[in-house]
Amino acid sequence: MTDAKPDYVVIGETRSYSFEAITKAIRLINQGARFICTNPDATGPSQEGVLPATGAVAALITEATGRKPYIVGKPNPMMFRSALNKLGVHSDGTGMIGDRMDTDIVAGIEAGMHTVLVLSGIADKAEIERYPFRPKEIMSSVAELVDK
Repeated sequence: MTDAKPDYVVIGETRSYSFEAITKAIRLINQGARFICTNPDATGPSQEGVLPATGAVAALITEATGRKPYIVGKPNPMMFRSALNKLGVHSDGTGMIGDRMDTDIVAGIEAGMHTVLVLSGIADKAEIERYPFRPKEIMSSVAELVDK
Protein backbone atom coordinates (compact mmCIF):
# COMPACT_ATOMS: atom_id res chain seq x y z
CA MET A 1 0.00 0.00 0.00
CA THR A 2 1.38 3.33 -1.04
CA ASP A 3 0.36 6.89 -1.77
CA ALA A 4 3.21 7.30 -4.27
CA LYS A 5 2.13 6.33 -7.79
CA PRO A 6 0.03 3.28 -6.89
CA ASP A 7 -1.13 0.93 -9.63
CA TYR A 8 -4.66 0.75 -8.20
CA VAL A 9 -7.11 2.65 -6.05
CA VAL A 10 -9.47 0.12 -4.46
CA ILE A 11 -12.74 1.19 -2.87
CA GLY A 12 -14.47 -1.23 -0.49
CA GLU A 13 -17.18 -1.21 2.13
CA THR A 14 -16.54 0.96 5.17
CA ARG A 15 -18.38 3.41 7.37
CA SER A 16 -15.43 5.76 7.76
CA TYR A 17 -14.80 7.47 4.43
CA SER A 18 -13.43 10.97 4.77
CA PHE A 19 -13.34 13.92 2.41
CA GLU A 20 -9.54 13.68 2.51
CA ALA A 21 -9.51 9.99 1.53
CA ILE A 22 -11.95 10.55 -1.33
CA THR A 23 -9.92 13.54 -2.55
CA LYS A 24 -6.75 11.44 -2.42
CA ALA A 25 -8.44 8.67 -4.43
CA ILE A 26 -9.57 11.17 -7.07
CA ARG A 27 -6.07 12.63 -7.40
CA LEU A 28 -4.39 9.22 -7.63
CA ILE A 29 -6.85 8.06 -10.31
CA ASN A 30 -6.30 11.29 -12.23
CA GLN A 31 -2.55 10.57 -12.03
CA GLY A 32 -3.05 7.16 -13.67
CA ALA A 33 -3.99 4.65 -10.97
CA ARG A 34 -6.61 2.15 -12.10
CA PHE A 35 -9.94 2.28 -10.27
CA ILE A 36 -11.37 -0.88 -8.68
CA CYS A 37 -14.43 -1.38 -6.45
CA THR A 38 -15.47 -4.39 -4.45
CA ASN A 39 -19.15 -3.96 -5.35
CA PRO A 40 -21.55 -1.45 -6.90
CA ASP A 41 -24.08 -1.36 -4.04
CA ALA A 42 -25.18 2.26 -3.68
CA THR A 43 -26.83 1.66 -0.31
CA GLY A 44 -26.59 -0.73 2.60
CA PRO A 45 -28.89 -1.55 5.49
CA SER A 46 -28.55 -0.38 9.08
CA GLN A 47 -30.73 -0.33 12.18
CA GLU A 48 -31.65 3.30 11.41
CA GLY A 49 -32.36 2.77 7.69
CA VAL A 50 -30.28 2.80 4.50
CA LEU A 51 -26.75 4.20 4.41
CA PRO A 52 -24.53 5.15 1.48
CA ALA A 53 -22.33 2.23 0.44
CA THR A 54 -19.39 1.52 -1.86
CA GLY A 55 -21.27 2.28 -5.09
CA ALA A 56 -22.29 5.72 -3.83
CA VAL A 57 -18.68 6.62 -3.03
CA ALA A 58 -17.58 5.16 -6.37
CA ALA A 59 -20.17 7.31 -8.15
CA LEU A 60 -18.75 10.41 -6.50
CA ILE A 61 -15.23 9.46 -7.63
CA THR A 62 -16.46 8.53 -11.13
CA GLU A 63 -18.14 11.90 -11.49
CA ALA A 64 -14.98 13.70 -10.39
CA THR A 65 -12.59 11.66 -12.57
CA GLY A 66 -14.70 10.58 -15.53
CA ARG A 67 -13.54 6.98 -14.87
CA LYS A 68 -15.80 4.10 -13.92
CA PRO A 69 -14.40 1.41 -11.62
CA TYR A 70 -13.90 -2.23 -12.51
CA ILE A 71 -16.12 -4.20 -10.12
CA VAL A 72 -14.32 -7.27 -8.77
CA GLY A 73 -17.13 -8.53 -6.51
CA LYS A 74 -20.76 -9.30 -7.15
CA PRO A 75 -22.22 -9.21 -9.73
CA ASN A 76 -18.93 -9.91 -11.56
CA PRO A 77 -19.19 -13.49 -12.85
CA MET A 78 -15.41 -13.92 -12.55
CA MET A 79 -15.78 -13.81 -8.75
CA PHE A 80 -18.27 -16.69 -8.84
CA ARG A 81 -16.24 -18.78 -11.29
CA SER A 82 -13.13 -18.33 -9.15
CA ALA A 83 -14.97 -19.30 -5.97
CA LEU A 84 -16.61 -22.35 -7.55
CA ASN A 85 -13.27 -23.50 -8.96
CA LYS A 86 -11.51 -22.99 -5.61
CA LEU A 87 -14.21 -24.99 -3.82
CA GLY A 88 -14.31 -27.64 -6.55
CA VAL A 89 -18.08 -27.44 -6.91
CA HIS A 90 -20.50 -26.88 -9.78
CA SER A 91 -22.91 -23.96 -9.97
CA ASP A 92 -26.00 -26.17 -10.23
CA GLY A 93 -25.38 -27.45 -6.70
CA THR A 94 -24.55 -24.06 -5.22
CA GLY A 95 -26.71 -21.23 -3.93
CA MET A 96 -26.49 -17.47 -3.76
CA ILE A 97 -28.23 -15.92 -0.78
CA GLY A 98 -28.53 -12.17 -0.76
CA ASP A 99 -30.63 -9.13 0.06
CA ARG A 100 -30.26 -7.27 -3.25
CA MET A 101 -31.95 -8.00 -6.55
CA ASP A 102 -29.53 -5.82 -8.56
CA THR A 103 -26.32 -7.54 -7.48
CA ASP A 104 -26.84 -10.69 -5.40
CA ILE A 105 -29.74 -12.28 -7.23
CA VAL A 106 -28.77 -11.31 -10.78
CA ALA A 107 -25.23 -12.55 -10.13
CA GLY A 108 -26.50 -15.88 -8.83
CA ILE A 109 -28.84 -16.31 -11.78
CA GLU A 110 -26.12 -15.45 -14.30
CA ALA A 111 -23.76 -17.93 -12.60
CA GLY A 112 -26.39 -20.68 -12.81
CA MET A 113 -26.90 -20.94 -9.05
CA HIS A 114 -29.98 -21.46 -6.92
CA THR A 115 -30.96 -17.98 -5.71
CA VAL A 116 -32.53 -16.99 -2.41
CA LEU A 117 -33.58 -13.41 -1.73
CA VAL A 118 -33.83 -12.53 1.95
CA LEU A 119 -36.02 -9.61 2.91
CA SER A 120 -34.02 -8.70 6.02
CA GLY A 121 -31.74 -6.22 4.23
CA ILE A 122 -32.30 -3.84 1.34
CA ALA A 123 -34.93 -5.58 -0.82
CA ASP A 124 -38.60 -5.78 -0.09
CA LYS A 125 -41.39 -7.51 -2.02
CA ALA A 126 -42.18 -4.36 -4.02
CA GLU A 127 -38.61 -4.17 -5.30
CA ILE A 128 -38.84 -7.66 -6.80
CA GLU A 129 -41.49 -6.41 -9.22
CA ARG A 130 -39.10 -3.85 -10.70
CA TYR A 131 -36.85 -6.54 -12.21
CA PRO A 132 -37.45 -8.87 -15.17
CA PHE A 133 -35.85 -11.82 -13.32
CA ARG A 134 -36.90 -13.59 -10.13
CA PRO A 135 -35.09 -15.43 -7.34
CA LYS A 136 -35.89 -19.13 -6.94
CA GLU A 137 -36.89 -18.53 -3.33
CA ILE A 138 -37.84 -15.58 -1.13
CA MET A 139 -37.41 -15.71 2.64
CA SER A 140 -37.90 -13.18 5.38
CA SER A 141 -34.37 -13.84 6.70
CA VAL A 142 -31.53 -16.36 6.60
CA ALA A 143 -32.90 -17.76 9.87
CA GLU A 144 -35.53 -19.55 7.77
CA LEU A 145 -32.77 -21.63 6.18
CA VAL A 146 -32.12 -23.34 9.52
CA ASP A 147 -35.54 -25.00 9.27
CA LYS A 148 -34.89 -26.38 5.76
